[in-house]
Amino acid sequence: MKKIKRALISVSNKEGIVEFAEALINMGVEILSTGGTNKLLAGEGVNVTTVSDFTGFPEILDGRVKTLHPKVMGGILAIRENKAHQSECKAQDIEFIDMVVVNLYPFEETVSKPGVSKEEAIENIDIGGPSMLRAAAKNFNDVAVIVNPKHYDEVIKEMKENDGSLCEATRADLAKEVFRHTARYDSVIFSYLESLEEKDLFPEFLNMALEKVQDLRYGENPHQKGAFYKEFPYRDTEPTIISAKQLHGKELSFNNIIDLDAALNIANDFEETAAVIIKHTNPCGVAIGSTLLEAYRKAKETDPLSAFGGIVGLNEIVNPETAEEMGKIFTEAVIAPGYEPAALEILKKKKNLRIMEVPRWKKKREFDPKRLDMKKVVGGAIIQQRDLIDINLDEIKIPTKRKPTEKELKALQFAWKVAKHVKSNAIVYSSEDQAVGVGAGQMSRVDSSKIAVMKANLPIKGSVMASDAFFPFRDAVDEAANNGITAIIQPGGSVNDQEIIEAADSHNIAMVFTGIRHFKH
Repeated sequence: MKKIKRALISVSNKEGIVEFAEALINMGVEILSTGGTNKLLAGEGVNVTTVSDFTGFPEILDGRVKTLHPKVMGGILAIRENKAHQSECKAQDIEFIDMVVVNLYPFEETVSKPGVSKEEAIENIDIGGPSMLRAAAKNFNDVAVIVNPKHYDEVIKEMKENDGSLCEATRADLAKEVFRHTARYDSVIFSYLESLEEKDLFPEFLNMALEKVQDLRYGENPHQKGAFYKEFPYRDTEPTIISAKQLHGKELSFNNIIDLDAALNIANDFEETAAVIIKHTNPCGVAIGSTLLEAYRKAKETDPLSAFGGIVGLNEIVNPETAEEMGKIFTEAVIAPGYEPAALEILKKKKNLRIMEVPRWKKKREFDPKRLDMKKVVGGAIIQQRDLIDINLDEIKIPTKRKPTEKELKALQFAWKVAKHVKSNAIVYSSEDQAVGVGAGQMSRVDSSKIAVMKANLPIKGSVMASDAFFPFRDAVDEAANNGITAIIQPGGSVNDQEIIEAADSHNIAMVFTGIRHFKH
């Protein structure tokens, strides 16, 4: 146990600090303080000594330098049982500081404000605070350090029970929290400064600041623990599951979050009124319509069996008619830019339905090129740019004898948008406004072609086909022809392209080469 005789208090978050300081005084602890904290404590009648009086050196440079002094840092870092340290402290008139209570300038809150200037942000980078925290945490064998006001009561309780002392386990736990806190603080500053200028997307060391949004009941499976984090600084340039608000229903699961993200990304790719139904991250229904009700009905028609228990994404405010239609089958969750009051009441009749609202929806997304996509592997991560590229109809190649009609071209564009979001190997059959069949995640492209037929609830004859990557052989083209497909869109680039083109020509199928691949693993 270590007795607390002198504490240094310098906090930007003043919550509970007066009561905490008074409790320390009542146990005979001497208190040192700085600036605004000193003014607050003295104003409340707390007996406090300014750090300037303690060090004999004034605050300088508009308060930028006030605690970075040998009498402060030496008083924190001195090892009490080290005789050489004791002698040096005595020679330099350095008195021990047994507790450091510091929380840092509100950098994170500052840079989160709209229109904050670089100068204001920089002035909110704390220097003395992290130095004292790290020094005290390093010397936790002798010094107690508190960075979070939530610990005030438990620290006072333990001190009262132990004649003003704290045990080593408590000091160690408090020190660990400090290093976690300062690591995040530095990471947030780094992320902010890096966001001010063009940067190497893939630096030698990649620092990411993540803030916990919530704990999850469990991960993908009940035996796995899970939690949900968001990036910091968070750039709200498009609708995301991070910015969504839950209006009703059971708490979100790990799988719900992944599926809602997938639904949102697909619906966001359409400027037209669109509806998406997701099952295990793959779309089992996608459609556009003149009304939201029409779009949803058509999306559900793609694969009604798989739509049961699915996740729905909509890119228009939900009206009562669409809500009534959605209520006809079991749905896990829905995400949309808003809900008419009557529609919300209808949906809330489903006790467990998770209803998510995205606060701001822009049909044309403002893409942030600095927001990367990360896939975790054991022991590391793979970082890449997000797959945001779209086709330009003026740049596509049409190598077949027959050119697609205007109607087929619209259908090919639609199918291509959907295929981008389907796990590879991906095959999508569609009309110009509705997915007809989806084949996802197979080990061979021809198997995906067959599964897309098997999953189709609508007539395939007369629809078009999209493939997320090139055809290595002609078998998938033959499969498409056998089912009445009239046009195909694919990247091209296979060594067997000529054979594929000849196969399409033999079936009078129009084929488009995009030069773009959309693998999704």
